[in-house]
Amino acid sequence: MDTPILSWSEGAAGPANGPATGLEAIEQGAARVTVDDKAMINCRADVNQLLPLKYHWAWEKYLAGCNNHWMPTEVSMQSDIALWKSRDGLTADERHTVKRNLGFFATSESLVANNIVLAVYRHLTNPECRQYLLRQAFEEAVHTHTFQYIVESLGLDEGELFNMYREVPSITGKAAWALKYTQNLSDPGFVTGTPEKDQAFLRDLVAFYVVFEGMWFYTGFAQILSLGRRGKMVGIAEQYQYILRDESIHLNFGIDVINQIRLENPHLWTPAFVAEIRQMLHDACMLEVAYGRDTMPRGFLGLNAGLCEQYMHFITNRRCAQLGLQPLFAETENPFPWMSEVMDLKKEKNFFETRVIEYQNGGALNWD
Repeated sequence: MDTPILSWSEGAAGPANGPATGLEAIEQGAARVTVDDKAMINCRADVNQLLPLKYHWAWEKYLAGCNNHWMPTEVSMQSDIALWKSRDGLTADERHTVKRNLGFFATSESLVANNIVLAVYRHLTNPECRQYLLRQAFEEAVHTHTFQYIVESLGLDEGELFNMYREVPSITGKAAWALKYTQNLSDPGFVTGTPEKDQAFLRDLVAFYVVFEGMWFYTGFAQILSLGRRGKMVGIAEQYQYILRDESIHLNFGIDVINQIRLENPHLWTPAFVAEIRQMLHDACMLEVAYGRDTMPRGFLGLNAGLCEQYMHFITNRRCAQLGLQPLFAETENPFPWMSEVMDLKKEKNFFETRVIEYQNGGALNWD
């Protein structure tokens, strides 16, 4: 007969005062965890026991993230440096767009990482999902490293770029909107377990996975990748392509988490809560439209604020569909169909033909 392994002092049901954290006292002789004991939130089973897996999609995304490993310093910035220093290399509007773009992303990755570490990880009570979160947290660190590498390579004003989220209204508005959804969850006294608190956790997941990573990054991706398509700032564009690949998996993981929590806790998805989520997505879209206008007051070849607004309507409707919600805007076509080509990561060479690469992914993903 197998001997029971160490588990919670309260037995298989876990601690009596709330969801498992992984730091509870251990008692020898408690029952082993089964698949049926596992849950996305408010689970009292031992979150230190990865096996048996319940949510294989979470493990697959962890493996996909590991297979997609990259570092920014692998990408040459020599052509970007020469172009940036050239008097006629970029127009004033293109320089404005690049700097605003870097200014938003420079601190956004840190805001997302803080949310993962201080809020999401604490309240998501499933070990395979937590395993992916650890991988995602590392990727956010790599993304922050990327912007440090770009700023340093181009010799940009570090204070200006990294402080734009305090100094540029269109960036401040987005950061402030997002931060309010994590402040309560990062409170050490916050615990899930009531409909009100569980809905607060769901709001946080929508704000950071669906809005921040799934909507607000896409204007910037389109802008920089558009420059790359025309042979400008190809080093930065290559790094943005890798970030886009990572963020696509982040987004799909977050949507899977939200939908799984909804499946396990249908009482949380009330008409009032659905209306609130739809309003969140609408407000977030408007903030991104304002950001697009600020970053592209006049636009440049093949890209302008109007097209970015149309793209954001397309993306917002797509996010609604992924959450099982009705669209917020009239049906619209994707004005940047080439983005799908950029996101095709199975080809043997990357989009900008700068170096031979070979990527793996963990299965079919919805890339936009």
